[in-house]
Amino acid sequence: MSGYLVLALVFIGLAVAASIVSTLFSRRRAVAAAVAVTVGVLVILTAVFDNLMIASGLFHYAPDLLSGVMIGLAPVEDFAYPLAGALLLPALWALLRSRRSAPTTEADR
Repeated sequence: MSGYLVLALVFIGLAVAASIVSTLFSRRRAVAAAVAVTVGVLVILTAVFDNLMIASGLFHYAPDLLSGVMIGLAPVEDFAYPLAGALLLPALWALLRSRRSAPTTEADR
């Protein structure tokens, strides 16, 4: 397995774990449709702008660290970060929001 792919899978795994914890322990549930739309939009934007930036020479990847699966000029590993972000941020928001709204003392109840 390539170096970038391993890093991407670890990052996605952490985001999925946070999303599961958020769903299990939060009183407020993340709206799955909103997360799905966000993932779709971010994947499209990543495909367009990563290809433009790679084509213009702003950055490149070490070929021996890539899996070899490309979408245009962009390696598939690049798409892990928008996916993880779309899962992780709502999960953290829900977890932090539920902690803030939870009563902490007997007087607060």
